[in-house]
Amino acid sequence: MAESRRGLPEKHFVSVVIPALNEEASIGDVVRAVPRELVDEVIVVDNGSTDATATVAEGAGARVVYEPVPGYGRACMAGVKGADNRCSIIVFLDGDGSDCPEEMAALLNPVAVGEQDFVIGSRTRGQCEPGSLLPQQRFAAFAAGYLMSRYYHVQYSDMGPFRAIRRSSLLSLDMREMTYGWNIEMQMRAAQEGLRTLEVPVRLRRRQGGVSKVSGNFSVVFKAGTRIVMTVIRVARMKRASRAVVR
Repeated sequence: MAESRRGLPEKHFVSVVIPALNEEASIGDVVRAVPRELVDEVIVVDNGSTDATATVAEGAGARVVYEPVPGYGRACMAGVKGADNRCSIIVFLDGDGSDCPEEMAALLNPVAVGEQDFVIGSRTRGQCEPGSLLPQQRFAAFAAGYLMSRYYHVQYSDMGPFRAIRRSSLLSLDMREMTYGWNIEMQMRAAQEGLRTLEVPVRLRRRQGGVSKVSGNFSVVFKAGTRIVMTVIRVARMKRASRAVVR
């Protein structure tokens, strides 16, 4: 198969989707850190920001899509729908500067060469800067992994936001969770559908600016945790399968 100058098969058009809410302080650096030799477009989804997130993102070279209705999953889906029609691979990462875009090749390449359908960046398997992954986040990752192991006999170590997936595979998952449960639903549906799935360790930094939408507020943490658990139960009841292998 012919390869492009960036080392990926010619047929692939890669879109990076970055959901953002009031990330003015960090979004410019995140967009500029995306390795442009690997991707074709960077989309920042402004999920109702009241600061200059959109302006800063555009100034850094991103295309901005607006989704005014709150919801992490809703913002991610708006980015998927807003991607170029040629897009064949979607890469997701957060806009707070905690993910490391320079590690994108480790997630993107296994999908681009046809070895995997879905690659998740595992924060718990990688190196975390002190204070970057809070105890409640580690517990949520453990609990989600445990629940999915019970339902599907596969063990995810994390449900982090840094991930790459074939666009066709993502659209086939019929995603319905538009808030905090987006990531876990994607992993569950991938297991149900037998997608070839790989976890790779990634580094995690402390957020580079702004305020966490979840971890700093107990009531929001509780709400997010409840939503994630309910998503696991709802999706598991809808369909059972055990074909997936997560490595």
